[in-house]
Amino acid sequence: MTDSAGAPLGRVRWKRFAAIAAPAAIGAGAMVFMTAQGSIASSFAVSGSSFKVSADRLVGDGFVQYGGIDTDGEGGKHPVQVSGIKSAKIYDMCQSVKVGPFTLRLTAGTGNAPVEASDLVLDVEQLKADATFSNIEIGRDAGTLDKGPSGSKGTAGMFGQQADRIELRGVQQTAWATTAGTFKLNDLHMALGDECF
Repeated sequence: MTDSAGAPLGRVRWKRFAAIAAPAAIGAGAMVFMTAQGSIASSFAVSGSSFKVSADRLVGDGFVQYGGIDTDGEGGKHPVQVSGIKSAKIYDMCQSVKVGPFTLRLTAGTGNAPVEASDLVLDVEQLKADATFSNIEIGRDAGTLDKGPSGSKGTAGMFGQQADRIELRGVQQTAWATTAGTFKLNDLHMALGDECF
């Protein structure tokens, strides 16, 4: 018995698995306003699969948020909510991505040492969490945002918001891309398993 691509069911196409799993294992984290001009959110073509990230808590300093569009390798457009955080700590993080019939699951920051990131940018499709912001500015021109990572701002004239500090609890997000200046994954474990949520 074969699937629609002609591959035998129950078998893994390892080249495809590695192409999807490797980028997903690198990134993760936590957060819809879409820009009418279709600006590109991430600086690379995203894969054809979104991934899930959950965390008990995310605490960050220097937060900005605005709308954008991620483009995949086949030209598909994915509206995202871009969230930039200058420095972040993520507690009990889980990331999962579906690879055919399998799920690659990554966990980190599960002990006393959280995941640590600098210049973190998340291209998020959906987010569920309890959120607390400090000194938030809602409705600021996305082209003038200045509290987040360097260069992390949206299209002039579009909706944006920023805050000195953000805390998210009970995070469940679906994202298309994550980039960071540094990303320290303490207590990293990666294996096939279940989705994070």
